[in-house]
This record gives sequence, structure tokens and C-alpha cells, in this order.
Amino acid sequence: MPSDGNNSATPSSSAHRARSISGDSDASVNQGIHLSDFELLRSVGRGSFGRVMLARRHADGRTYALKYISKDQCIRQKAVRNIINERRILQRLSHPLVCNLQAAFQDDEHMYIVLDSMLGGDLAFHLERCEFFPEEVVKFYVCEIALALRYLHKQHIVHRDVKPANVLLDERGHCHLTDFNVAGRIRRDKPMKSLAGTYSYMAPEIYKQKGYYESVDWWSLGVLMFELLYGKTPFRGKTKRDIGDAVIKYQITYPKKNERKISPLCTDALHSFLEPKARDRLGCKYRPFKEHPYFSDVVWDKMDRKELSSPFQPDPALVKTDVLYQLEEVLLHEAPLQQKRKKK
Repeated sequence: MPSDGNNSATPSSSAHRARSISGDSDASVNQGIHLSDFELLRSVGRGSFGRVMLARRHADGRTYALKYISKDQCIRQKAVRNIINERRILQRLSHPLVCNLQAAFQDDEHMYIVLDSMLGGDLAFHLERCEFFPEEVVKFYVCEIALALRYLHKQHIVHRDVKPANVLLDERGHCHLTDFNVAGRIRRDKPMKSLAGTYSYMAPEIYKQKGYYESVDWWSLGVLMFELLYGKTPFRGKTKRDIGDAVIKYQITYPKKNERKISPLCTDALHSFLEPKARDRLGCKYRPFKEHPYFSDVVWDKMDRKELSSPFQPDPALVKTDVLYQLEEVLLHEAPLQQKRKKK
């Protein structure tokens, strides 16, 4: 189901293949892992259906992102299908530019998903502090996210919620796509029709509900690119319907005090992502995307392996000083997270 606005934040494992922390290459079953195997360090984020804590595993001293979801809350929010869907999708993924699954387990009260930890914060966190990014930084991020999307689409998965809050940075400044709870399977014989994602980032074909495929992710990447360049999303309104109307009518709103000088090639790439006709949208065909003049200097194979230096280096100390989530844990949780014996 759609979310109302821009909502979430968290060194990354350099391994290109995700492996469960139990040593089993299949992270789908981790019967021997329990909450007591981890030292809970601090809260680092909150997603649509759960919270995320940074946790250190006692056995190897490595840190992970531990996402935990209340079973009761899942039932109340009718989100069981989303949680199961996210875990099943994560089990299929392993890529340097995706926040990979390492383990999954449960007890009586919670379900737990153990993911790569990203200590650089999310793009929404940094955008809030710097207002907008230099064009060279935006270009780097767009390229990394595009490669993550291409990988997902080759796995027949559409993300459906690409936005700054769902892009995590590692300590070296590389992007990792996360939060797959509204992701869907691509079936050529059965287009998706449901409203899914965050309203400001949803493609026109989602609003029209006449059927769509992975093209919606490239539109969302265009919205994200616009927001990183200008500090605001391009399609705005006071209500969800207003936002939808602006998207369908292609009413782009530039910031009133728009003094940014964006290169013509960057502008062309941006508007090519925000192409209303899905079949003509940049990214839907990989070769035209790679060969777009704006990306002519990109060494794609090195970019895909995170071998290029990021032009932006996040300060983990700055991320740690944001105490919002820490306060939420103290104020909103009547009791600390504790292992609850699973009934037999």
C-alpha cells in the first residue's frame, strides 16, 4: 500500500554474494540463530512495518542491521503478506548495491530479518542537512541505483518504492537499495495494477491502474534525481489526489528560488527518466540508458563492483548524533526488545 510521504537510516560487507551468518549460503532457514546471539547497540531506523537496530553478533563481532517486526502489529496492519513477500524477495537477491539478507528468524512476538549494516545514513538523512547535492554526486548515485535496479529487473523484481529514504550509504559513500516490502514479481502475462509505493514517487501508469511493469522504477529514479538536484520532489500537491493529478498531467514544479545551474545533458537525462510514456522512458531499455551522452564517461563494470570512489564521503559520527530514533525507542516502547521463547 502507498505511504504518504518521504519517510527512514543506517562498513558494508564487501562480499558480492550474501551468505547467512550461520555459515549457510541459504539464508531462508536459520534455526540456530536467536536474538540472544546479538548485542543490541542502537536504533537506526523505522520502516513501514518494523524498526531497525544496529546489532553486533557475539560470535564474530560483526555488526548487522536487525529489522524486527511485531507479529501482532503485522496482523493489525494487515501486513503479513508484505513481510512474507519482503523476506522471499530478499532470499533471492545478492548484489553489491543491494542491502542483502544475512539471516532470518522469529520468536513468539517478533519476526527478525538480519541485513548488511550501512553506517553512512540514508539519502533522505543527508538531503535534509545539505538541501541538495552537487551534480557530480547526483550522477554517481543515479548510476549506482540504476545498476541495482537493472539487477532487480533481471531477477524479475520491481521495487516500487525507490526514494531517498530507501537508499542507504555505506561508510565509503556507496548506495545500497533497501526496503522491499512493496516489491513485486514481474509477470509478462499479468501486469501489476495495484497502488503501491510513495505517492510523490509513483509513476503515472500506477495512478492510472491500467497495468504496469518495471518501468515505474525508472520514473521513481527520475523523481529521486530531481529531488537530489533541487531539494524538492517535482510533483506536489496538498492532498494525495493533488499529487496524482500533477503526475498524470505532468505538472512539474521547480523551486521558486531556482538558481541551480544544471548541465544540459543532466537536464536531458532527468526529463528522459520522467518520460510519461513508459515504453520511451530512459532505463526501460538498457543500451539507450548506458549510451546516453550524460553517462558516456561512466565505467559501468567498475561501478557495478563498487570499485569507483564515491564523490561524497558520509561522516558516521554525524549520523550517530541524530538521536531521533533513540528517543523513539525510549518513549514509544514500553519495554526493551527481549527474546521471547518460541512456542513448540
